[in-house]
Amino acid sequence: MGEQKVSLLTDQAQMHRFVRYLLDDVQALQYMIENDWFEKGITRIGAEQEMCLVDAKTFKPAPIAMEALDTMKSYPWVETELARFNLETNMTPRELKGKCLSQMEQENLGNLKKLRAKLAKLDAKLILTGILPTLRKPHLGMHNLTPKKRYFALMEAINRQLIGNAYELRLTGIDELLVRHDSPLLEACNTSFQVHLQVAPEEFVQMYNIAQALAAPIMAIAANSPIVFGRRLWHESRIALFQQSLDTRTTHDHMRERYPRVSFGSDWLRKSVLNIHREDIARFRVLISGDIEESAIKMISENKVPKLRALQVHNSTVYRWNRPCFGVSPNGKPHLRIENRVLPSGPTVIDEIANAALWIGAMVAYGKQYKDISKHISFDDVRDNFGKAARFGIDSTFTWFKDKKISSCELIKKEILPMARKGLEDSKVNKSDISRYLDIIEERADQHMNGARWQLRAFTKLIKETNQDEAATVMTAAIIQNQEQELPVHKWKMPELSDLKEYRPSKITVEEFMMTDLFTVQKDDIIGLVAEMMDWRKIRYTPVEDTKGNLIGLVTSRLLLRHLIQNPELKGKVTLVKDIMIKDPITIKPETTITEAMRIMRKNKIGCLPVVKGKELIGLITEMDFLRISGRLIERLEGQ
Repeated sequence: MGEQKVSLLTDQAQMHRFVRYLLDDVQALQYMIENDWFEKGITRIGAEQEMCLVDAKTFKPAPIAMEALDTMKSYPWVETELARFNLETNMTPRELKGKCLSQMEQENLGNLKKLRAKLAKLDAKLILTGILPTLRKPHLGMHNLTPKKRYFALMEAINRQLIGNAYELRLTGIDELLVRHDSPLLEACNTSFQVHLQVAPEEFVQMYNIAQALAAPIMAIAANSPIVFGRRLWHESRIALFQQSLDTRTTHDHMRERYPRVSFGSDWLRKSVLNIHREDIARFRVLISGDIEESAIKMISENKVPKLRALQVHNSTVYRWNRPCFGVSPNGKPHLRIENRVLPSGPTVIDEIANAALWIGAMVAYGKQYKDISKHISFDDVRDNFGKAARFGIDSTFTWFKDKKISSCELIKKEILPMARKGLEDSKVNKSDISRYLDIIEERADQHMNGARWQLRAFTKLIKETNQDEAATVMTAAIIQNQEQELPVHKWKMPELSDLKEYRPSKITVEEFMMTDLFTVQKDDIIGLVAEMMDWRKIRYTPVEDTKGNLIGLVTSRLLLRHLIQNPELKGKVTLVKDIMIKDPITIKPETTITEAMRIMRKNKIGCLPVVKGKELIGLITEMDFLRISGRLIERLEGQ
C-alpha cells in the first residue's frame, strides 16, 4: 500500500483536513516540476515480489504471514500483504547499467532462500504464481485479512462505496465463473512482480504512453494467471479479477459512465504526470486518511523536499496498471517512476527477470525512437490489445503500428525483442545479462509456451485423470518444484499424478470437491422426465428445487425403481415428482469436510448429500465421488 500509517475517515473534519493536504501535495509537485527540482541524468530500476504461502503437505493457502514475520524481524525487506497467506519483498533500487539484472535476480533468489528456510520451520512453502491454483473462495473470508490497521481501513472504506449488495466475479474462458463475494478481499487472489523504472519529469508523458502501448505484448508473453477457483479462465485473469474485486459499481437503467478504481485508462496522457493525479482526485473519492504532519507547501517554502504523503496514500487506492510513483532519492532529490503492475508473479525468478528485462529494454529503445507514440497507434487499439492479452495471452493477435495485425509471438520476436536488446545495450547493461534474459523470452516465443499456457495444459490433462482438487494440488506442487530448481517455464514438463508422493484429501471441504454442474427438476414435473434424464446422464440422484433455486426434495434411482415396480400399469394416471420425492433430504453445508460428509452418509446409509447454503442448492456429492477419492488413494499406496 505504500504509505503505512493510514486510517479510516471518521468525520467531515478529518476528510477536509486530508483533502487539503492532498491538494497541497499536488501544488507542491507542480512547483517542483516547474522549478527543476528533480533528479536527472540517472535511470534506476527496482521491483517488488509478491508471493503466496502454502501448507507444505496440502499445498493449500497457509494463513501464517504474521507468525512467519515474527521470525523475520531481521529482514527489513519483507512486508505483509492484504491476506494472511501473502508476503511481499522489496528489492534494492539499482542503476540501469552493468550487471543490474543479474544482481536483481541474485538478490531475489537470496531473499527467497532465506524465506523458505524460515517457512520450513512452520511447515509451509512459498510459491510465485499470479493466482494460486489451490485457492478457493472460502479462503477469502475476512478471517484471513492481515490484522493491520491499514488493511481494515481499506476494506471498510471500499465497502462504504459499494452501490450494490455484493462484489461479483464474471469471467469466461474455457470454463465460466459467476460468483458473488461479500468483501473486496478477492483482491488477495492476485500476486505480481511489480517493476519500477525511473524517468525524468520532462520525459514522463512520452514514457508513460509507451508503457501503455507495450503493456499488451509484454503481458501476453508473461501471462501466468489462468486458474481461478478451479476454473480455466483468462490467461491473465488477474486483470479482470483485480478490477472486479474492487468494483463498487452496479447496473442501472441509465447509461451514466462510472469508472472502476482499477483501470487501464481512458486516453493517452497529455502534458504532465499531474494530469493523472488530478484526474484520480477528481474521479475517485478519498477512501482513507494518512497520519500526516508535514505541510508540503510549507516545506517547499523552506526549500525542503516533501514526501507528498497524502498524494501517496490516495495514489495507493487508485489502481492503474501503469502507475505513476513519486519518491525521494538517497541524495535528497525527488524522482518519478513508472510502476509496471501488469507482470504476474512467477513462474520462476529467472522468468520474472526476463520479463523485466524485456519491458525495461523496450521502454528505453522505444523512448529514443518515438517521441510521441500516439502518432503511430491509436489509444483505442492499445486498450483493445490490453483486453485481448488478458484474455488470450500468448495466443493473442494485436493491432500494432500502422494498423498492422500481428500475433503476439511474432510481434515479440520481430519487433519488441530487437528493440529491447538495443535499449539494454544503449544503457550499457552487461552483454551476458542481455543474452541470459532475452534469450529466455525468445525461446518462450519460439516454443509458444509461458506460465499460463503451461498451467492450462497441465490442469486440463490432470482433471481428466482425477478430481479437481487433486489436479490443482499436483499442479501447485509441480510449480513449486520447478521454481526451486529455477527452471524457465518453457522447459517445464507436464506434471503426472505420481509426481506428488502424498495427497491428503481429509481436510478438503465439500465446496472444493462437490459437483456444481447439476441437472435438477421441479416438483410438478412428470416422473417420466426424471427417469429419462437420469438414464440420459447416467446419474442416480436428481435434486428437486423451486423456481428460486432452493432445495425442496430429492429423487433417487431406487425411488424410481420402487415406483415403477409397484405401479406397472399407470392407467393414464400422471405421477409427479412431488408424489415420490424425499421431501426433507439430509443436506450439508459447503464448509463441511469430506471426512464429516462420509461419516454422515455412513451413519444414515445414504448415497447422496445435497449441498446447500441457507436453502439454496449449490452442489451435490455422492458415494461415487468418495469412491474416486478412495481409488486414487489406493493407487497411490500401491505405487509407493
